[in-house]
Parts: sequence; C-alpha cells; structure tokens
Amino acid sequence: MKTSDVQKLYDEYVMPTYARLPVCLVKGKGSRVWDLEGKEYLDFFPGWAVSGLGHCHPIVVNAIKEQARKMLHVANNFLNVKQAELAKTISEASFPARIFFCNSGAEANEGAIKFAKKYGSETGRFEIITMKNSFHGRTLAAMTATGQEKFHQGFQPLMEKFRYADFNDLESVKKLVTDKTIAIMLEPIQGEGGVSVASRGFLESLRKLCDEKDMLLILDEVQTGMGRTGKMFAYQHYNLEPDIMTLAKTLGGGVPIGAFVVNRKIKKEVLTAGMHGSTFGGNPLVCAAGLAVFKAIKKEKLLTNTIRMGELLDREFEKLKAKYPVIESTRGVGLMKGLKLKEPSAPYATEAREQGFLINATQGDVLRIMPPMTVTAKEIKLGLKILGNVFHKLQSKKSEGCACSNH
Repeated sequence: MKTSDVQKLYDEYVMPTYARLPVCLVKGKGSRVWDLEGKEYLDFFPGWAVSGLGHCHPIVVNAIKEQARKMLHVANNFLNVKQAELAKTISEASFPARIFFCNSGAEANEGAIKFAKKYGSETGRFEIITMKNSFHGRTLAAMTATGQEKFHQGFQPLMEKFRYADFNDLESVKKLVTDKTIAIMLEPIQGEGGVSVASRGFLESLRKLCDEKDMLLILDEVQTGMGRTGKMFAYQHYNLEPDIMTLAKTLGGGVPIGAFVVNRKIKKEVLTAGMHGSTFGGNPLVCAAGLAVFKAIKKEKLLTNTIRMGELLDREFEKLKAKYPVIESTRGVGLMKGLKLKEPSAPYATEAREQGFLINATQGDVLRIMPPMTVTAKEIKLGLKILGNVFHKLQSKKSEGCACSNH
C-alpha cells in the first residue's frame, strides 16, 4: 500500500475534520518517525505534544505490554490498582488532590467546568471567565470556553455564561467578574494561542482574586503538564497552586488519558456517585502507561534535560533571529517554544516537512516547536540546521521575487 492508496481510503471513509498532510506515518522511535515510503523525519511536534517522551518510549511500551497480558479494562464501579496508584502519583507530584480520570484534554476540561458549575450551584454562581486566544478542546463546553471565534462558527447557540478576558491583563479580568462568577480558567502557556506565557504578576494576581471572591482557579495544563516546561507542572514556576488542574497529552506517553485534579483544600464533596463518569476513563492499560511516564521522567532526569535542551534551543533561535529579520521574536519555557514571524508561518512548516523536519504553524504567524523531553543536543542542532535551510530557501525566493518585480 502507498500513501496515495491510504489517502483514497480516507477520502471515501473518514470524515474530513482535519486538514491532513500528505504523509502516512507508520513507525516512530524517540525523536524520529518514518512514513509509508520509508522517508525519515525529525519530529519536533510529536503527536501534538502527546509523545512528550518521544515515540514508543521503551519504559512505556513495556508497561503497556505487561498490563495488556493481565487486564485491559475494568468497569469503574470496581477497584483498579493502577488507577489508584496513578492518582497517588499525580497528587504527590503536584498538591494534595483527588483525581477524576477520563480520555482526553477536552474531557478533562469538560469535567473541570462541570465541577465548577456544581460547586457554585448552592450560591447561584455559574459564570466562568476564560481568556481570548485560549484553547480548551472540541467538546461543546470546552469549545465554548475556548476564546477564539473561529472555533465557534456554526455551533451557536453556545453554552451560556462564558466571558473572555485579555490574556495577561488583570483589569480585563476584573471587569468581567460579577456576583455570578464561579471560576477563572486559563492555560499557563497558551499553546494554540501562539505559545504566549502567562506573566508571574498576572497568574499570581488571579490566584489572589479567586481567594478574595471564593472563585475557583482552573489551570489547563493539558499541554504544559508532565514536564514540558522543565517543571512537572507549569504552575510550579509560579508562587501558587490551582484549585483544579487538567491534564492529558504526555500523561499517557502516547495512549489516550485525561484527568482533572481537584485540590484537597476544597473540603466539600462536589461530585458524588452518579454525577459524573467515563466508561473508559482510567482503565488499567492507560494508567499503567501513565505510571511509566512518571517513572521515565524520574529515571532519565528528563526535567533537567528539558531545561538544558530548552536553553540550547534559545541560543540556536537567537542565532537564527540575528540572521533572518523575518523572525520577530522568540517565546516559551522549557521545550514549549514559539518563533513569531513577520509573515505567515505555514509555508515555513510546509517546507520544513519537505526537508524532513516536523514542526507546527499556529495563530497565522507563529512556528510552534515542542521536541520531546528526551531530545538530544545533536538532534536540536540538526533540527535548527534544517530550519536555517528553510529560512534561507524561502527568504532567497522572496528576494528573487522582489528583484524580478523591480526589474
């Protein structure tokens, strides 16, 4: 079978909900993937950040193999050793918490929203403030929480009472708070929003505001969590704890798992038996994978590697920026990086793919670069060398075009 054959099957049988690239990936190992024709790629945006440990990390693969031989699924009205152990592990790595397991980031955010609404129901509070340019998922509540109109088109009426503030603008948030507001929800770093980092003053002021008004601070760490920023969770860069944190992506090392983590400082029971559920959520297979992810991060000192490799990326970016004025700025923390360009970023991501380097274009003019935490210095230098070739090629073409038009 060739890629064109697979494309035909997609055209006939698969709903066209993604702008699919003409590449069929069939194998992955670490920072590298191979397509159906055998072409090799250096992957610096592995699975939309799902494969944070790289593709097919051996510790995760072995844990999945071992668990698959014993039991794949247990109904959630029975006890499940792996789920209990993973809940304890997450709590010990973050803050004293109770955890609900689901299958994705959207479901985790949906659950956090549901929790907040139930928490506020006794006092008649139900409004939730989120941020413009945020992204929280594709389910109805998560999509409504997403502060980007392009995701709302054609799905009106949306869920009521979400209000959108300007990211990193405390006064913008304060203006939206009413006696009906129950929660403020945001990403510590907006991924889909162009790798925009929450300032220390902004996030810590939101914590203070929530404390003053008995509102919940919900941090969407679906993309930033599990070591991506050099800390296990991005909130740990700030002097605060969230009331609720949502996780997914790297948590499963490649298999589908999500979770929302509720701080034990919320004393009252909010969601009790029968109020929320997820048939597949937290099954033994995915929880075994999640435990293996924590094991690999610790055993291989991946938080330290993330910091070191992030610093190396920054240095390489500065060299690139000095050479190509089309790069307006660099941003990000750890191995969650963005290059903001002065023109559309999509052609650069496309050309990089042609040259065997996988990165992502977002927000029109940002290149999102998020290599796995296992990435090596050699791989980063190779990736940036390819990216340099991409900039050279596209900028040269542009110069030639200008010269021709002047002529």
